[in-house]
Amino acid sequence: MLGVFLIVYSVQSSSPEERQQLVDNILQANPFWIGISIICALLSHMSRAYRWKYLLTPMGYSLKFSNSFMAVMAAYLANLGIPRSGEVLRGATVASYEDIPFEKAFGTIISERVADLIMLLIVLGIAIIIHTDELLPFFEENHINPFFTLAALFILVVLGLLFIKFIQKSSNPFLSKIRNFALGILEGMKSILKMKKTIPFILHTVFIWVMYVCMFYFVKFAIPETAALPLGAMMVAFVVGSFAISVTNGGIGIYPIAVGAVLMLFGVSKEGGEAFGWVVWGTQTLLNLVVGGLSMLFLPILNRKK
Repeated sequence: MLGVFLIVYSVQSSSPEERQQLVDNILQANPFWIGISIICALLSHMSRAYRWKYLLTPMGYSLKFSNSFMAVMAAYLANLGIPRSGEVLRGATVASYEDIPFEKAFGTIISERVADLIMLLIVLGIAIIIHTDELLPFFEENHINPFFTLAALFILVVLGLLFIKFIQKSSNPFLSKIRNFALGILEGMKSILKMKKTIPFILHTVFIWVMYVCMFYFVKFAIPETAALPLGAMMVAFVVGSFAISVTNGGIGIYPIAVGAVLMLFGVSKEGGEAFGWVVWGTQTLLNLVVGGLSMLFLPILNRKK
């Protein structure tokens, strides 16, 4: 609902000329660079699917790449409807088709998110170093605290560990089920510390985020007004977009507005910046809808013996 409201507000607050200019910028986008961006996105998703096996192997589970990839894409599709529901669906998918306990699979997904958060903070740090004067005032003006997510995650993990310790000696059947489930999640999270192929995991993690930045960066060549922007400016917009996308389901509504607002700091017009944001968001959302939808269709077909 918030995303729809933001779209309606953005449309109503602009003049007919501004709306027409926005549409013209989108329609004039160069499809070649959009195609390159989509390829980068697909490579990142494939790498994410392959990386997952490094976390499951220490617990004795082998995951087929096809099921891993389709589970990842189905998760992205689910997140467009209900934020963060994709992680649950992803764990449930491999639990159904690969006989991997849900709680252990979900624990590895949490560990993945921690690794991804570290990478986002690294990208944020680089962006701040390059463009401190633009990025910090923007965060302050829009009440964005990039480190709040890290603090919240740390607090949740500590509370979860304290809860497990509290119910560890309980003989209550219901609490025992909760304890076993929580311990399974904890075992999945610990798998990141037991990996034998730590270097490949790190390389895949770096590759995923390089592809994320490339996916975003190459679209700048598709919009004439953003084509001359330097890498530093694009990294600043990428960071803000990464935080904005978690505000609504799939970043609908807010992503183009946030990215457009950042690009205005670098001399891009409101219509040009928002056109860039809409092209990035639209192409990646379309990719998730198509590939995620096909994954949901083919998962039961390719695993019909299960």
